[in-house]
Amino acid sequence: MKRRISKNLGALLLLAPLFLFLAFFFIWPLVTMMSQAVSDTAVLRILPQTARASVGWDRQAPPTPEMKAAIVADLKAADDTQAVGDMVRRLNSAQSGFRTLMSKTISAVKDSETSPDLASIDPRWEKPQFWIAIVDALSPLTDRNLLAAVDLTRDSSGAIASMPEDSSANRVIMLRTFWIAALVTLACAAIGFPYAMLMAAVEGWKRNLLLAAVLLPLWTSLLVRTAAWFIILQEKGLINDLLEMLQLTDGPVQLIFNRVGVVIAMTHVLLPFMVLPVYSVLISIPKNLMPAAASLGAKPLRAFLRVLLPLSVRGLASGALLVFMSAIGYYITPALIGGPSDQMISSVIAFYATGSANWGMAGALGLVLLTVTIALYAVYGWLSADDARRA
Repeated sequence: MKRRISKNLGALLLLAPLFLFLAFFFIWPLVTMMSQAVSDTAVLRILPQTARASVGWDRQAPPTPEMKAAIVADLKAADDTQAVGDMVRRLNSAQSGFRTLMSKTISAVKDSETSPDLASIDPRWEKPQFWIAIVDALSPLTDRNLLAAVDLTRDSSGAIASMPEDSSANRVIMLRTFWIAALVTLACAAIGFPYAMLMAAVEGWKRNLLLAAVLLPLWTSLLVRTAAWFIILQEKGLINDLLEMLQLTDGPVQLIFNRVGVVIAMTHVLLPFMVLPVYSVLISIPKNLMPAAASLGAKPLRAFLRVLLPLSVRGLASGALLVFMSAIGYYITPALIGGPSDQMISSVIAFYATGSANWGMAGALGLVLLTVTIALYAVYGWLSADDARRA
C-alpha cells in the first residue's frame, strides 16, 4: 500500500508543472475573461448607498427622498475620477443624456456644503427612466455584454430585444467571420484533398518530399508568412508581374486589401491542418479497393465517389473542423491583407480590449467565440474517437 501511494505521489509530482502551467496560462485567463464578461461593478462601486436605498422601488413611481439623498451622498463621497468616469460611461450607454446630467450634478453636489435638491439641479432627476437605468446598472452581475455581443439588449420592461440596426455590428462581423472561415475551409479542402491523395499514392523519397512541403511552413512564423503574402499579392508583386508577363491581364489585379487576398493567405497558412488529417485516413485505406472497383466495371470518377470518398470523409471532416476552428480566431492575416470590410471578430475584440478599454465587451465576444470553438472541438473529438474505434 505504501509503495502504491509513493508511486501515485511521484506521478502527481511529475505532472505538477503541467497542472501549474494549465492553471496560470489557460484556466486563469479563461476565468478572468468570463468574469469580465458578466461583471458590472462600475456603478455599484460609486453608488453603494443608492443601491441600498433603491431596494423595493417599483420602477414606475418617482424616486423616493431616500434614493435622492443616497445618490447625493454617494456623489459627494466619490473621489476617484477614473471610477466616476467609468460609471458615467456605463450609465450613458444605458440612457442617453447621463453624461451631461452627471457632470452638472457632480459639480453642484461638490460645490454645495449641504445636500442640494436634485430637481433644482436638473428636472431630469424626476424622470423614472433615468433612475431605472441606475437601478439596472447597480447589479454586480449582468448579461448586458453577452447580449450586446450578438446585437441584443433588454428593453424598458426587461425583455430581450434586438438593438437598432445602426447601433452595433457585432452580429454582422460574426457572420462575416464564419463566412470567411467557411471559404478558407472550402479552399483548403479543394487543394488539400488532392494533395493528400498524391501523398498517399507515392512512396519513398517522393512522399517524404511532399510531406516536408506541408510541414516546413509550420516552422515559419505566422507573421513572416503573412508579410510574404503581403509582398507577393501587391500590385507590383510576383503574381501580378507573372500575369502581365503572360499577357493574361492588361494591368495589375487587385489581390490585396480585399476578401480574395485574405482567403489566399489564410488558405496557405491553414492548408497543413487539412492535408495531415486527410492523409492519415487515406494511408490506412487498402490500395486494392480502387483497382477492385475498376475490375467490376466502375469508371475512375464513379470509383472515387462510391469507394474512396466515403472512406475518407472522416478525415476530410476532421480537417475541415480544424481549419474552421483556427480560421475564426485569426487576427494578423485579415488585419494586414484585408480591407475594412474584411476584418474578423478578433479585430473587434482587440479594439474593445486595447482601443476603448471595454474589457466587458471584449470578454463577452471572446466568450461567444470560445463557445463556438469548444462546440466544434467537441465534434472533432467525437470524430477522432470514432476513427480510433473503427481502427
